[in-house]
Amino acid sequence: MKKNSSGDSSGGVDKRMPLPGPRAKKLISTDKDLIMQSFSRWYPLVVDHGEGMYVYDVDDNKFLDFNAGIAVMALGHANQAVINAITLQAKKLIHYSFTDFLYEPALQLARRLQEIAPNGPKVKTYFGNSGAEANEAMIKSARWSTRRQYVVANTGAFHGRTYGAMTLSASKPVQRRYFGPLLPGVEHVPFPYCYRCPFKMSPDSCDLYCVDFLEEQVFEKYLPPEEVALFMTEPIQGEAGYIPAPDGYLPKLKRLLDKYGILLGVDEVQSGMGRTGAWFAVESSGIKPDYVSVAKALAGGLPLGALIGRSELMGLDAGSHASTFGGNPVSCAAGCSVIDQIRKRKLLEHVKRSGEVLMSRMRELQTRHEHIGDVRGRGLMIGVELVKDPVGKDPDRRGLEELITNCWKRGLAVIGCGASTLRLAPPLIVQNEHIDQAVDILDQSFIEVYS
Repeated sequence: MKKNSSGDSSGGVDKRMPLPGPRAKKLISTDKDLIMQSFSRWYPLVVDHGEGMYVYDVDDNKFLDFNAGIAVMALGHANQAVINAITLQAKKLIHYSFTDFLYEPALQLARRLQEIAPNGPKVKTYFGNSGAEANEAMIKSARWSTRRQYVVANTGAFHGRTYGAMTLSASKPVQRRYFGPLLPGVEHVPFPYCYRCPFKMSPDSCDLYCVDFLEEQVFEKYLPPEEVALFMTEPIQGEAGYIPAPDGYLPKLKRLLDKYGILLGVDEVQSGMGRTGAWFAVESSGIKPDYVSVAKALAGGLPLGALIGRSELMGLDAGSHASTFGGNPVSCAAGCSVIDQIRKRKLLEHVKRSGEVLMSRMRELQTRHEHIGDVRGRGLMIGVELVKDPVGKDPDRRGLEELITNCWKRGLAVIGCGASTLRLAPPLIVQNEHIDQAVDILDQSFIEVYS
């Protein structure tokens, strides 16, 4: 959307300016010349700056942001409290390697994470630079602590693109193709994707067979459970399509793992830091995991990842694992500000309310558009799966791409995940008027794409 002279933020993208605009086109060309194109972009949005719930491109078009920089900008863009924390810390100390020396911001953030950790309060934290690094630390810590070599993950999982994290990921073949051999000792089992059950069962009668499968077909057939160190899972699968684990799955899984002394690690890189209306999505299950990985929204947009583990599992030998920039003081100061703001503004309660509104509006939309096969999620982490028809349920990847591009041209920034799922993950500060605006644009886009 383009601001008018009065500063009014209403209205759509200026139809006189085709997207992308002239400045954006120049930068897109430069990007192809200078940057390795090992990633895919949904549409050519060239962002210049952001403010609150909106981002602006280099041609000054304004877009309502419903992806929050991939669930990173929890407090919206240009949050003043975070900016102040970053500025104050940057004036004092930008870097001095927490690996070799000590400074206070990392300890302050570790204390705050201890207070909100779903596996606390007796936990310790390791700081890295990203979610992938946090998951790498989880793998190493679990193997070191148990002296066991195997790790189990879910199909559909995404845990990062470094080698260990990539091996545990099983979301798309392109993320692994030509990169083998991968990390040895990793096995995968199906995730409870109830809309597309891998066992062709019904959730009302399956009794969570996906957990029984692990014991009956994996542990009892070929993988000695006494040699398994870790099961890493996501309470809500992210890149696979915003798929929440059904009620009862995590408790049943935890009971099975406890039976064999296997550690449970939950990847909350995308679902954590308040996105579901709780600090961490795993809280709704009532269990205490052994490890929690967190990143994305943790530091208000700055690079920071953290592994939070039970204290007795975080006793690795000095020098066995470290990261030069992990625990960067500026990032940690920003992280403290993010947690403080979520608390002060009571955003967890707000997310629950806003999530209910958004879910209700999307399910209402589903009644009018048959190509919406499933609407699912928790809080402000909602997936809308598109299908070619509601009976066959064939994924509609092309329809998703057209819908997302159409939304962008109408002033709404959204992206997809999974085979054909629209990903809705706005900043936690979203208001009902933003939800109404976004759903109206989606409604118009569905009509145009599928008419």
